[in-house]
Amino acid sequence: MLIILDRDGVINEYDGNYICSVDDWQPIPGSIEAMARLYKAGHRIAIATNQSGIARDFYGTDILAGMHEKMTQLLEPLGGRIEFIAYCPHHPDDGCGCRKPLTGLLKQIRDHLQLNTLKGAIMVGDSRKDLEAGVAEDCQPVLVRTGNGKDTEHHLKTRPIPSAKVAIYDHLSAFTDAFLSGSGLEKSI
Repeated sequence: MLIILDRDGVINEYDGNYICSVDDWQPIPGSIEAMARLYKAGHRIAIATNQSGIARDFYGTDILAGMHEKMTQLLEPLGGRIEFIAYCPHHPDDGCGCRKPLTGLLKQIRDHLQLNTLKGAIMVGDSRKDLEAGVAEDCQPVLVRTGNGKDTEHHLKTRPIPSAKVAIYDHLSAFTDAFLSGSGLEKSI
C-alpha cells in the first residue's frame, strides 16, 4: 500500500516557523523508525510537502535537498526508503496547482510511481490542507497530533471534511503501530 506523508509536523518537528537550514530540520522522535517499519512491512512511502519558504527566499532548493538528504541518511540504515518526494516551491499567492489542498503534488506522486489512481492510499498529515488533498484523490486521510495536528483536530470537530472519515493518532509512530498491528484506522472524526 502507498502511504503519503506530509513532511513538516509529521516527520520533523514544526512549530509554525519556517525550517531554513539542514541543522534546523529535526525528526520527531520515532518518526524515522516508523517510516522504516512501514517500508519493511512492504508499504511504499512518498512525501508531499508545501515549501513556500523557497518562493519567499528563506532558503533555496539546495537547502531543501540537504534536508531531504539528511532524512534519507537517517532512514536508510534502518532499512527504510522514500520512493518519491514531491514539493511545492510556490508562494500561496502564485496560483499553482500543486500547493495543498490542491492535488498537484499527489498527482506527481501517482505519475512518478506509475499508478493509475491513488484510491486506497493513505495520506498522513497534520493540517486540513493535507487531509483535503488526500480526500480529493481518494486517499484515506489520517491526522497526527504533532505539528499543527492538535489545532486541526479541534477545527475538524466543528467543521469536518465532507464525506471523509479522518483517523487520528498522536504521532506517526502511533499510526504505524496501529496500522501494522492490523487494528486499522478506527480512531476517527
